[in-house]
Amino acid sequence: MTALTLADARKIIAAAEAKAEEIGQPMNVAVVDAGSNLIAHIRMDGAWIGSVDISINKAWTSRAFDITTKHLGENSQPGQDFYGILASNNGKVMIFAGGIPLTRDGKVVGAIGVSGGTGDQDQTVAEAGAASL
Repeated sequence: MTALTLADARKIIAAAEAKAEEIGQPMNVAVVDAGSNLIAHIRMDGAWIGSVDISINKAWTSRAFDITTKHLGENSQPGQDFYGILASNNGKVMIFAGGIPLTRDGKVVGAIGVSGGTGDQDQTVAEAGAASL
């Protein structure tokens, strides 16, 4: 398994940023490594300051559980398998769209987290970033 590099993170962020510009929504974009450690983060001009931590925590959550935060959110509703997971990890777990594990050669090597728009916008931008890897 090849670790994510800063160059990889910059490429992923650039692709996400391009998609955010295309849809007209400034975003926060974070990339973490296989250990959920932050490699790089950007806050586009005009992006919400409150979304800085959310983007980083979406990336952390996605890598910590190797699942998209969108799917984790769907499975953490009352009656679902992961109900209550939001209360774990000192509130760091994010359960809405915008976090995606990053894979290389079939192995999870990190994650991207995006925040600043609607759930659909965050997911679209995260998908664009993930696809660049």
